[in-house]
Amino acid sequence: MFEMLINPLKAEKRPWELFFVGAFYATLSLILTKWIFSGDPVLSKYSGILVVTFCVMFSIPFMYFAIKNEEEKDLTIDGFGKLLKEHNKALVYFMFLFMGFVVAFSFWYIVFQDGNQNFRAQIETFCVINKPAHYENCVAEYGVEHISKTTAFLTAKDKIVNIFANNIYVLIFTLVFSLIFGAGAIFILAWNASVISAAIGIFAKGDLANLPLGLARYMIHGIPEIGAYFAGALAGGIVSVAIIKHDVHSEKFWVILQDSLNLIILAVVVLFLAALMEVFITPAIF
Repeated sequence: MFEMLINPLKAEKRPWELFFVGAFYATLSLILTKWIFSGDPVLSKYSGILVVTFCVMFSIPFMYFAIKNEEEKDLTIDGFGKLLKEHNKALVYFMFLFMGFVVAFSFWYIVFQDGNQNFRAQIETFCVINKPAHYENCVAEYGVEHISKTTAFLTAKDKIVNIFANNIYVLIFTLVFSLIFGAGAIFILAWNASVISAAIGIFAKGDLANLPLGLARYMIHGIPEIGAYFAGALAGGIVSVAIIKHDVHSEKFWVILQDSLNLIILAVVVLFLAALMEVFITPAIF
């Protein structure tokens, strides 16, 4: 039923609608998780993962048909410039979908008084990335009882290397997931949306008035970063669909491989620029 809400061809014409679809999916995921699993003594501990799982389940049909649509463009359009222009339409509506996730997750993190339990895993991830030298204090501050090893203080150069390496690591997993299962990359992207949302919720300090500022704080470098992940998802997804459709036996398959490689190179460059922005530009503004 949910896959009928919108389709890729409609999304290309009105990409902003994906924002509301993403917000609806994220909200419904949180409601289902709280309603079904909040009383379970075991599964309630993993509510942060369950929220992402529901979000992925709702999004997979659309992701599959979107990637299938992009693969068909590779078979009919010549020239990387023209292909990139067409792929950009998909990247735009994917970003609107992602922003819908982020805004809804952030909103409900602030509204729910037990937000730290709904985003337990996301808070731990936030602390590992942003406060590695004070991890124990960080997770305790936000109500998560978990202790792990800390790392030493990082210089600006170390931060760039660590952030860029982590981003490449996520990009590789996005590629692998999309190659194995064309729409599989949505799990990585939904997970990142939930982690960013937890960070925004923490930044807002329980006040909805701070939500716009929190969104601006993390979207300065987040938008190009997530755009790069979506480019990687497209790269792996169109190859996956091409193999499934047996286009591997045609001359166009090599065009698809070249297009995918170009998208991956573009994604790596954008991720490096996003790492620089995260270390130097975002802290200077906020």
